[in-house]
Parts: sequence; structure tokens; C-alpha cells
Amino acid sequence: MAEGRGSSLVHLLVIILSLVAFGFAIAAERRRSTGVIHTDDRTNSTYCVYDSDVATGYGVGAFLFLLSGESLLMGVTKCMCFGRPLAPGGKRAWTIIYFTSSWLTFLVAEACLIAGAKKNAYHTTYKNMTESFSCDTLRKGVFVAGAVFVVATMVLNVYFYMYFTKATTQAAHKTNRSSSTVGMTGYA
Repeated sequence: MAEGRGSSLVHLLVIILSLVAFGFAIAAERRRSTGVIHTDDRTNSTYCVYDSDVATGYGVGAFLFLLSGESLLMGVTKCMCFGRPLAPGGKRAWTIIYFTSSWLTFLVAEACLIAGAKKNAYHTTYKNMTESFSCDTLRKGVFVAGAVFVVATMVLNVYFYMYFTKATTQAAHKTNRSSSTVGMTGYA
């Protein structure tokens, strides 16, 4: 491992987990539930019949894979709170910027994925009126938005880890002072 590069295994695992989450999010978008209105002649009630509910599982799977990737990275870097301090300078500034940006995109991606999975699992049941009745379905693009933020999180996580390892392995600059006291004898 080169100085300041970080573990290639961590890079690889974060990328793989994020790409799997991306794949699940795209699969969830393609397999969203759709409902068709049916009328029961016997009871004269209207209800919706939904097709497969597999998109909910894909959305939850994407949520969990992205969560595991973020947890892995935060566990390795100790969430920037514990462990070796970051050396002052540009690397530390970029580490903090990528850390906060990564968390923001992570939270948006997780919100899109879990909200999409929840809304996809919701099904309208019986209605007695036939006027203006529609089957509730998930709006198109919720899982795609989650997938876009998954990719953004992945990129930011890679840069965060790269700059984090550079900032923790970089030696802190020490000033050279001839004495440790403030000399005031010349002014007495």
C-alpha cells in the first residue's frame, strides 16, 4: 500500500456495494407496481389489482447495500471522530468537504430508496364509488433519483477516503523555535 493511498480493498468494497445498490435501484424502477381497476359484479364494489410487488424488495435491498457501504467506510475511518488526527492543510479541508457532501447525498439516496419502497408497497383497496377512482402507484423516477444519489455518494465516498488517508498519513508541520518562552528582556 502506497503512502497516503488507503486500502485498495476498502475502495473496492465501497464501489462494489454502491454499484449493487445502484443496480437494485434501477431494477426497482423498472419493476414498479401497477394497478388495474376491477369491478366485482357480485358486491358492486371497485378495487385495484396490482401486479408483482418485487420493486419494494429491490428498493429495500438497494437501501441495505448502500447502508452497508457507508457503514464500512465510516467504520474504517472511524467517522473522522476517533483515531489519528487530520493534519492541517488542504487535504483536511477537502476531507471535511467530501465527508459532509457524502453524508448529504447518502441521506437523500436513502430517503428516496426507502420512500419509494414504502410507497410502492402501499396499495389502494376497496372503494364503493366508481367515479374518479384510480389505483395509487409510485411516481415514476423516485428510484432513479435514489440511483443517481447512490452514484454521487459512491464518488464522494471514494474521494473522501482518498483524502482522509492522505490527511492522516501526512506529517503535521512543526515550527522551529529557538526557545519555548517569550523573551521580554530587551524591553526592560
